[in-house]
Amino acid sequence: MAFLADSLARVKPSPTIAISTLAGELKAAGRDIIGLAAGEPDFDTPD
Repeated sequence: MAFLADSLARVKPSPTIAISTLAGELKAAGRDIIGLAAGEPDFDTPD
């Protein structure tokens, strides 16, 4: 089990998630933010 824990310890956080988190915090603080880092498509994906 140590192999899995060691491997996970080396995983770096996603820069996209970090930017999205920061944008959310700034928006919550009242800043006017246009988030272009991450999102959900507004259409169905093809099968």
